[in-house]
Amino acid sequence: MNILEYEKSQETKFHGHNNFPFNIYLCTIPLDFTIVPTHWHNDMEIIYVKKGTGKITVDLEPYQVAQGDIVVVPPGHLHSIEQLSDNSMEYENIIFQLSMLMAPQGDTCTDKLFQPLIHGKSLFDYHYSTKSKEYAILSSCLNHMDEICKNFPSGYQLAIKGQLFTFFFGLTNSIHSRLPHENQKSLDRLKEVLKFVETNYQEKISIADAACICGFSKSHFMKFFKCKMAMSFTEYLNDYRLTMAARLLSSSSDSIVYIASEAGFDNLSYFNRIFKRKYQCTPSAFRRRNALTK
Repeated sequence: MNILEYEKSQETKFHGHNNFPFNIYLCTIPLDFTIVPTHWHNDMEIIYVKKGTGKITVDLEPYQVAQGDIVVVPPGHLHSIEQLSDNSMEYENIIFQLSMLMAPQGDTCTDKLFQPLIHGKSLFDYHYSTKSKEYAILSSCLNHMDEICKNFPSGYQLAIKGQLFTFFFGLTNSIHSRLPHENQKSLDRLKEVLKFVETNYQEKISIADAACICGFSKSHFMKFFKCKMAMSFTEYLNDYRLTMAARLLSSSSDSIVYIASEAGFDNLSYFNRIFKRKYQCTPSAFRRRNALTK
């Protein structure tokens, strides 16, 4: 299970299909998890905060968000979601492929808006608070999609697409040509490392393996990763594995030994120790606690 599958395993209002790649679902921090680790995917993602406060990071830039805020993550951009202090946050995740809005033979919308977004040649603001000038139209589109997904009327796909087109219309004033990012090469290297972890976290991964992806020596890689992520590579890898383990503890009846192994830990006592350090309880207590709150 990779991080996108993990996100989509939460309470779902609608699961997309290959011919309509659109998902909308609710998540709660810390009830479902305390953090969605830094990751990226080729889908577009809209995060709509329904209650509480939290922290969302896009391309390593943190945003403190509150009820009503909207964060828009373009395809291929690093992002994470986490608990802020002891606060809780309920948010809606909307994940879809831009291809569903694009004309196969190309048109003005495809050529001038969607293709540049996919290829990273244009960007828009990531964070829209309730005071943003674009907020009224953006939030209206998201609220309309919520209503559509309550009962899926005949032709709802047309209504969803219509709201998404209007949503992008609301973004047009904040869209701008992407200037060369001084750290783009570093971000690209980091993305490859994080994707490697996402794909291989169940296997043995060494610092040398990760350093090789960047073409760095081990010592240079360790400095690079800590500078960008504010944690060591080993800390990130363990945190990613623990997040997956926590989700399995909440969603399955598999044994703790099996879950530890599935999450990439081959030493049960080590898994128990660092799990307790992160969640302030044992894996067994975590499972009992989450069973009571579901």
